[in-house]
Amino acid sequence: MKKKIAVIDDEEDILSLVALHLERADFSPVLFKKGKDFLRFLKVEKPLLVILDLMLTDMDGIEICKNMRNDKSLKDIPIIMLTARASEGDKILGLELGADDYITKPFSPRELIARVKAVLRRNEKLEKPEDIIDVDGVIRIDVEKHLVYANGRKVDLTNTEFNILKILCENRGRVFSREKILDKMWGNEKVVTDRTIDVHIKKLRDKLGNAAKMIKNIRGVGYKIEE
Repeated sequence: MKKKIAVIDDEEDILSLVALHLERADFSPVLFKKGKDFLRFLKVEKPLLVILDLMLTDMDGIEICKNMRNDKSLKDIPIIMLTARASEGDKILGLELGADDYITKPFSPRELIARVKAVLRRNEKLEKPEDIIDVDGVIRIDVEKHLVYANGRKVDLTNTEFNILKILCENRGRVFSREKILDKMWGNEKVVTDRTIDVHIKKLRDKLGNAAKMIKNIRGVGYKIEE
């Protein structure tokens, strides 16, 4: 069966354009013009990925993103925001709320499909079973179960936050530049900027509490986990 991708946008031409290119890429698009219809859909079915407009006629896309990230059964579904809101503040807000990517209108359909595939590829890597990663008993990552504990407390992270923390903890003591982190996560398919890493690191630190002290910012270089 083709993998279902939900697209929420109140513009009919945008829905048609995105659906056409998703179908060409062998995905099965499920289209919604209203956010409330999409939320009802989520109660009975879970898409592989969500492409979400922020400015809908019946509700703010930001609220949909918040609802998904606060729901244990939905929080791991990747979200790509597709919106006319192009300011840096809007992009940072979207990423801080847990979006996996942010694309502004007007957009290239080919680039959108490339980003969809890149996000799905990252998530597939996260699902591969690996050993437990333990950093001095302070940060503990169960990669197979996709769980993170900080000082014994379970921490809910987005897929991107999880992946960044995993990279740093697997290579503790080693400094990673923002570019190296981007290379590790996206390879040749990099579709985001260095600024994106800073946004995710900030959100990651907020969630880790006292354990966040282990993430060190090496001025002018990048980040590392300090044992």
